[in-house]
Amino acid sequence: MRFLVDAQLPARLARFLTAQGHDATHTSQLPDGNRTTDAQIAALADGEERVLVTKDRDFRDGHLLRGAPRRLLVVATGNITNDDLLALFETDLATILRSLSDAAFVELDSTSVTMHRDDRPQ
Repeated sequence: MRFLVDAQLPARLARFLTAQGHDATHTSQLPDGNRTTDAQIAALADGEERVLVTKDRDFRDGHLLRGAPRRLLVVATGNITNDDLLALFETDLATILRSLSDAAFVELDSTSVTMHRDDRPQ
């Protein structure tokens, strides 16, 4: 699976996903780095068919209201250490991947992985 990890999340997460066999990029690796605008990030994720991994509620709102980005993994853990975040991804990665194969919007919190189905008319 292809991922784009947003600036509020550690670059270590992108490296973890890559080590697990996925194509993952962190926004710090983009030409404008972490100064890349939300609109550019959403367009890049969609253009490269990547799941945007973020804590930013603006992306959730954009996904729900405009369908951009098309695929989204929202990390809703609140403030946790990077080590705890990576441990959570390690524990839940298989569930996250299954959920992303069935839904365009998935949310990860400290206790669960939730799929949000798109009920908008096409």
